[in-house]
Amino acid sequence: MREIKYVDALREALAEEMRREPTVFVFGEDIELGYVYGVTKGLVDEFGPERVRDTPICEQTIVGVAVGAAMMGMRPVPEIMFSDLLFLCMDQICNQAAKLRYMSGGQFSMPLVIRTPGGRWASFAAQHSQSVQAMFMQVPGLKVAVPATPFDAKGLLKAAIRDENPVLFVEQKMLYQDVGPVPEEEYVVPLGKAKIHRRGGDLTIVAIGRMLGEALKAAETLDTAGIRTTVLDPRTLVPLDKEAILDAVRKTHSIMIVEEGPKRGGAGAEIAALVSEEILDELDAPIGRVAASDCPIPMSPPLEEEVFPDHRDIVATARRIVGAA
Repeated sequence: MREIKYVDALREALAEEMRREPTVFVFGEDIELGYVYGVTKGLVDEFGPERVRDTPICEQTIVGVAVGAAMMGMRPVPEIMFSDLLFLCMDQICNQAAKLRYMSGGQFSMPLVIRTPGGRWASFAAQHSQSVQAMFMQVPGLKVAVPATPFDAKGLLKAAIRDENPVLFVEQKMLYQDVGPVPEEEYVVPLGKAKIHRRGGDLTIVAIGRMLGEALKAAETLDTAGIRTTVLDPRTLVPLDKEAILDAVRKTHSIMIVEEGPKRGGAGAEIAALVSEEILDELDAPIGRVAASDCPIPMSPPLEEEVFPDHRDIVATARRIVGAA
């Protein structure tokens, strides 16, 4: 199977869906040039400025236009250049996009995908380095996807564009240049279905987004110490593949959740609560959580390195969990 970059997998997904469905269009800041990340680079050459549109720097307008277009039967795919800037359009996302299909009694669909790069990248500091996807898990009516591999980036984006509900599609910036296998033939990754990347009997690691790579690296280190891990990527936070997580924990009787966002109120808290409520008696050790520090992201590279978790933190927490079992 061929191997391509995460960024190229996303571009392929957009192009394929735009060819398949003429109501799909993309727009946002610097979309025509594909600046800064290159995801939309070259699309205007094939689809023209009617379907690949640059916009003013106004996130409220970008998402507001997308909501209106979706209500009128289009399938808009706007880009918010940094996920931190989602805070500027919270009303449009949380009160309009997420709720209008319900409030209209199904008279309107909302086939809207908000693409947004999130997480750490090149010391961009506190206002451009956040992982905010966990905040949107609490918004009823909104789906949240966090692909970790080129394969999932393409397959999940295609599924999101075809969905009749609004999807927040978080692309972590440090993954754009990652390379992985992606089939040339048509495929779609369904929303709400987790993927197990390796199986072991001692500990389940639920790794979200970019932390999948760190978890897999940690698993190799743990192997040398005789600790066998199952590494599971939920791929979407809403819908969450609860049964896949619970089944994995039933086999290992312990769990750790790893995410790049802050620990307080994070996705890991929801998954930990799920396990506690559903299968507490299956656990042989306390639930572990590895996440970023609860502080604004520093610009200083050494301080930034200190704030974000990596494979070493995962290894240390895994040893503690298994030791307590």
